Amino acid sequence: MALIGVQDLFYAVGGVTLFDGISFQIDEGERLCILGRNGAGKSTLLKLLSGVVTPDRGVISRRQGLRLAMLDQEVPTDAKGSALEVALPQLTGTEDEWEIQHRAQVHLTKLGIDPDADFGTLSGGSRRRVLLAKALASSPELLLLDEPTNHLDIESIQYLEETLAQHRAAVVFVTHDRVFARKLARRVAEVDRGRFYAFTCGYDDFLSRREELLANEDQKWAEFQKKLTQEEAWLRRGVKARLSRNEGRVKALLKLRETWNQRRKRTGGAKFEIQTSERSGDLVCEVKKVSFGWGERTLLRDFSTSIMRGDRVGVIGPNGSGKTTLLNVLLGKLTPQSGSVRLGTALLPLYFDQLRSQLDPTKSVAENVGGGYDTIEFNGKPLHLLGYLEKFLFAPDRSRVPVSILSGGERNRLLLAKLFTRPSNLLVLDEPTNDLDSDTLDLLEDLLLEYDGTILLVSHDRDFLDNVVTSTLYLAGDGVVLENAGGWSDWAAHQARQKTEEPEVPVTRPPQQTPGAKARKLSFSERRELEGFPDRLAGLEKEQERLQNELADPLFYKSRASEVPVYKARLEEIEAETERLYQRWQDLEELAAQVESS
Repeated sequence: MALIGVQDLFYAVGGVTLFDGISFQIDEGERLCILGRNGAGKSTLLKLLSGVVTPDRGVISRRQGLRLAMLDQEVPTDAKGSALEVALPQLTGTEDEWEIQHRAQVHLTKLGIDPDADFGTLSGGSRRRVLLAKALASSPELLLLDEPTNHLDIESIQYLEETLAQHRAAVVFVTHDRVFARKLARRVAEVDRGRFYAFTCGYDDFLSRREELLANEDQKWAEFQKKLTQEEAWLRRGVKARLSRNEGRVKALLKLRETWNQRRKRTGGAKFEIQTSERSGDLVCEVKKVSFGWGERTLLRDFSTSIMRGDRVGVIGPNGSGKTTLLNVLLGKLTPQSGSVRLGTALLPLYFDQLRSQLDPTKSVAENVGGGYDTIEFNGKPLHLLGYLEKFLFAPDRSRVPVSILSGGERNRLLLAKLFTRPSNLLVLDEPTNDLDSDTLDLLEDLLLEYDGTILLVSHDRDFLDNVVTSTLYLAGDGVVLENAGGWSDWAAHQARQKTEEPEVPVTRPPQQTPGAKARKLSFSERRELEGFPDRLAGLEKEQERLQNELADPLFYKSRASEVPVYKARLEEIEAETERLYQRWQDLEELAAQVESS
């Protein structure tokens, strides 16, 4: 059954048409990944679906009473209270307050947020994680997620993947994280030039199908270009457009030109280049027994490593573990509290920073890169600034706008454009993939693979790490840094092997209360919880029976085949929830019995 139906949707911003008569629907249990270039309208589409933005024309119909939750890229600044208070959704009347509060607390903790933290003092990334916890805790029928993996560490992303995989809600998400898309998407749609191209398949199958479509399109466009060339030649022969018998043909030619212009817009992509300087010495950085921390918190303890010319080192670890601090220590920007850091000779580093502090938001795109000049020097030759910026997908008119109005992806591209005007032999990249579309990510990967210097990279993008780095440094906490050869997948496999080789730690059970010891009384909420177990379990049993009856009907597989995986997933959820409730019931009954006997 459709949760949302979209018919003949038109929407434009600033004279640019984002959606030109698109139609589609979102069904129960949907797992739809929306892809497209930066500025194509992906975030706008989610806002249209949620009702935050109204279409210029067309109809968006939502099922009556639809429970919808959305994670936006924009973080509100007016929310007050603790992280838990902000994360608590409005009560729906179908669940008790304890259940919702428990879910919100679990999600906050798993996403690395202290539930008691003051929301107003949190960073933008932490606030966004609070809002993600709120969306997950609200038990919606439809989740709309705009770049949900931004500002999450890899462990949090994996938790989100597991949570969404078990979630019964339909999920529509925009992401640049290819592993995330690969694990969750059952349908993939691309937003391109006002159109919405949907494929019922996973992410990898989508890439293959798109390549086939583009190959067929290339053949058609070759035939189109031949016709366009013939018509242009006809016009150059001096045929007068004012003759009535030729007016139609001239108009058709103008239409051909406009169509060809649209083709150019589709195929035009970022074309990164980077200047390389003279090679550095063999040694880039030697670290011996370095310790560093802030206050009483130790981030590095007796850490030693050597980085040689040509190494590509990925830095990974939980949020707040000190990844950016480690980069600054390696570069000599922070002095260690003990130990030594020796930098190599002839180093020319370029630093892509996580806070984008190298951009002046009050200046235009062109001013940020060219410093007021119309040309730049690139590999020893003068290059026109606007032509250089077009390689990073900034059209001349876009090059004149202030940085303050750019999207996150555009700011990242601009910072790359600014950095790559300078020669270097050491690239230091702190979260460079945030908000970049998949095409730009692929091009950046190719550029880094061709780069002749050394790379230090902080990223939560597992695919990007696998494709770029040759070794990883993992900040495990309490000052421990673990080094491993290969990318993220190699690190994960290494950790899995370590766990299987570790001896099993015996479970320590709490000691039984000694006779005469006074047992803790049940709290008011625990007494209410204890009284509610029969009804909650009866409700789950009733739902389980209904789903099993549906799945036992052969007609169900013919008429509603797409819902079969959703029903089966929900049955697994019910089984796990039933087991959890019985265990909790038993624990509280035992506690109550101890109170009575004491």
